[in-house]
Amino acid sequence: MTQSNQILKYLENGHSLTPRKAMIEFGVMRLAARIKDLRDDGHAIQTERVTVPTRSGDARVARYSLSV
Repeated sequence: MTQSNQILKYLENGHSLTPRKAMIEFGVMRLAARIKDLRDDGHAIQTERVTVPTRSGDARVARYSLSV
């Protein structure tokens, strides 16, 4: 199963995904590229900018979810 397919199944199950979670769950280093592939295939994926804590302060990252 491809990384894009794994991500799509995860999103279809109602989960949202950040780059860190994608790296941990699926070994995906370039989540935005996989999301673009899925959007190019016609999937309606939403992007939300969220703030997450880091060791050096807070960071803004994208959190992706499937539009319902």
